[in-house]
Amino acid sequence: MAWVLLLIAGLFEIGWAIGLKYTDGFTRLWPSIGTAISMIISVALLSWAMRSLPVGTAYAVWTGIGAVGTVVLGIVLFGEAMTVARLACVALIVAGILGLKLAS
Repeated sequence: MAWVLLLIAGLFEIGWAIGLKYTDGFTRLWPSIGTAISMIISVALLSWAMRSLPVGTAYAVWTGIGAVGTVVLGIVLFGEAMTVARLACVALIVAGILGLKLAS
């Protein structure tokens, strides 16, 4: 169950990271509220997952999910560059997440 909570926490991390773009520096009310709610949910779920997962593993996986998801959505939503180097780095992050999961 802790891994499911961690996955959902990572998805909410993607939500708040992307949400930051839409807040326009926290000058837009509804995107700012949605982003803040996503932040709270993400950290709360991370905390619950850490009850039974090692802190280093949980935090690394959480940030990895957020980083990979944010890069992918940045490419899809904002037209950010999709270069071989960026995709290779994302693949390394995914490999690290899988390695931490298998080592736990």
